[in-house]
Amino acid sequence: FTNVRLVIWGPSQRLAVAITALASTTLYTHLTAAPNSPATVTAAQPADPTNLAIVWTSGDPDVAHRMTLMYTAAANKNEWFTNVRLVIWGPSQRLAVADKDIRAKIEQLAAAGVTVEACLACADSYGIAEDLRAIEGVEVKYMGQPLTRFLKSTEWSVMTY
Repeated sequence: FTNVRLVIWGPSQRLAVAITALASTTLYTHLTAAPNSPATVTAAQPADPTNLAIVWTSGDPDVAHRMTLMYTAAANKNEWFTNVRLVIWGPSQRLAVADKDIRAKIEQLAAAGVTVEACLACADSYGIAEDLRAIEGVEVKYMGQPLTRFLKSTEWSVMTY
């Protein structure tokens, strides 16, 4: 990867200080290394992706309501990206099936043009594939290869909650 960003939000912010200190020290070492040494960093031009894939894995309803679904709706409504995709993966799947308000919001997102997908492997492991398919606008399929394509593409930004 040539361009990786880490955004720390909410309770994880306390950990950010330690990570920032370590990253700053490591980056300083790489940037001040002698030319042609293994530690030299070459700056790449960042891509200007037009598509956003949001990978939602958290089973925390607060994360769903206050971050994942809120940002997904805003990115789509405000056309911050040409295409917005929500991938429901892992523990978030159980929450999507169990919480009627979250389920309704997912259906609203799909109706507004967000592509909504759920990982079949996880859904099968939880025994809820049919429950996810019952949410209007959700396509349930294997997501390993599509996610890998998003991660390798300069046309996609990938966020994970």
